[in-house]
Amino acid sequence: MGPAGGKAPRCSGVVCGRATDKNETQETALLDPQRRRVIAGLGAACATTLLPTFARAAAWPGHAVTFIVPFPAGGPVDTTARFTAQPLGHLWSVPTVVDNRSGAGGIVGAQFAAKAEPDGYNFFFASIHHAVLPSLRGDLTYDITRDFVPVGMAAVFPIVLVVNPSLPVNSVSELIAYAKANPGKLSFSSSGTGGGTHLAGELFNAMAGVKIQHIPYRGSAPAMQDLLGGQVQVMFADGPSAVPHLKTGKVRALGVGNPTRSSMLPDVPTIAESGVPGYEAYSWSGVLAPKGTPADIVARVNADMVKVLSDPATAKAMVAAGAEPKPGSPEAFGAFVRGEVLKWREVIDKAGIKLE
Repeated sequence: MGPAGGKAPRCSGVVCGRATDKNETQETALLDPQRRRVIAGLGAACATTLLPTFARAAAWPGHAVTFIVPFPAGGPVDTTARFTAQPLGHLWSVPTVVDNRSGAGGIVGAQFAAKAEPDGYNFFFASIHHAVLPSLRGDLTYDITRDFVPVGMAAVFPIVLVVNPSLPVNSVSELIAYAKANPGKLSFSSSGTGGGTHLAGELFNAMAGVKIQHIPYRGSAPAMQDLLGGQVQVMFADGPSAVPHLKTGKVRALGVGNPTRSSMLPDVPTIAESGVPGYEAYSWSGVLAPKGTPADIVARVNADMVKVLSDPATAKAMVAAGAEPKPGSPEAFGAFVRGEVLKWREVIDKAGIKLE
């Protein structure tokens, strides 16, 4: 507040002036040459302290911004990155580059991103895989929670519990009852050991108190094919794999792993509301930055991500591609990633999951 409020103005934690006492008028204080020099010096110090941040924020971005994607082009994380990066480029009036650095289930890209220059021009699209890998691999050269800073969630991808129509169940609670009454008779397919759809099934087993045998496949397509053929009865499938077969009636959806109903399948209840309270399992992708990236740039990127991902046209296109935009704050995303690491470690340890 100014003199009328009785408090001195402050600048970056430095007092830039002080209130006069009862024996000294404001006019006298302002006319004192020595005091004017002190005040001027403090003002200059304040400006010098804040100038680099203001200048950087005003100048950024001065050239192309890179988004590192640790998976091949065409997958859900890559698709989300492109839906995000393109409008950001338009907003910033600079090119945005999606750099696919695939390999080792997302490890190659994460290692590359962790070593990238933290100058505000390198960002990383992480996924559920990066929360799971620390519990499956002891040879990682990076730490997903310590070598990066959170920027924000981008999208979630529903995991759908589907069954072959020949199975005489129509709800999650009926599936649980059937599994308990017929121990050893049910199996579920997934896109691979240690992946999101596998862990979704193991979490279901643990929380529902059942034992449905896991059968891993090399990808979603063969896993779905054997569900259609009846070789397995249950599958925890990603949304894009499940939706086409749901439309033709070749599989039946019992529930989604999202905390709320999916906009892709609004008529399908959540697993939590239909038999397993508290159950949550879904894939996701969000943006991280190398540790040391300036906080003001992180805040700017987050604010602009929220803006572009909240656009109705973008959201509609993403949902059609199998991704549901879920932008949020850096703090919320950081807490989410830490929680995912702990959650899946417990599931992996309890199920005794090992990579082959």
